[in-house]
Amino acid sequence: MKTRETSIEVRALSKSFGEQVVLKGIDLAVAPGETISVLGRSGTGKSVLLKLLIGLQKPDSGSIRIDGREITRLSLDQLNELRKNIGFLFQQAALYDSLTLIQNVEFPLIRHTRLKPGERGSCARELLQRVGMTGDLNKLPAEISGGMKKRVGLARALALDPHIVMFDEPTAGLDPVTAAEIAKLIVDLKQRHITSIVVTHDLHTARTISDRFVVLDGGNILVNGGFEDIQRSKEPFVVQFLEDAA
Repeated sequence: MKTRETSIEVRALSKSFGEQVVLKGIDLAVAPGETISVLGRSGTGKSVLLKLLIGLQKPDSGSIRIDGREITRLSLDQLNELRKNIGFLFQQAALYDSLTLIQNVEFPLIRHTRLKPGERGSCARELLQRVGMTGDLNKLPAEISGGMKKRVGLARALALDPHIVMFDEPTAGLDPVTAAEIAKLIVDLKQRHITSIVVTHDLHTARTISDRFVVLDGGNILVNGGFEDIQRSKEPFVVQFLEDAA
């Protein structure tokens, strides 16, 4: 796949922490508007991959291109400008405890736009409505459930109208009904042609939302394809992963 046809392209990407090798020269391309799920057990480098893609960590070697730009060579200012096009939903939502829900969503609008206070408030309410959070806007994060926090976190991730959104374990710790609701919100992003990368160990959710699956283990990509490719794989880890998810 040519770079100009991709939102994200990774080549020969490697990352280690001391003697622990996390990624061993992986290659990955994500097309515009595509949703991929990165699957694997804890500690296999899934979250590290996301941090590398948004420049929170530096690779030991390899290339990361987003919209044709090599991000490993960008200055901090250039990287921050690029990040405005990328939404990120952290595993624990990472809301600001001292801000109300609507203030949390307004925060990136205050930092990165010139909208007037009334315009910011209207935009934040619209975003919260989009994720099904129309009430309790003046509550603090400590006063709502984990699923609600994920919804508010997604609204904040969408505040700057990104064309790429990354999710770190978006359904972790949620009951099945709430997990299904979060999955539906991710699926809805497809209608807006948003490119999504979802790190998860939840195969059921991954099957609901994904165009493609990437299975990581031992620093390598074992599967990169459809669910049928996972089912056909003879890799012991993939076979066991399927059995555990059944």
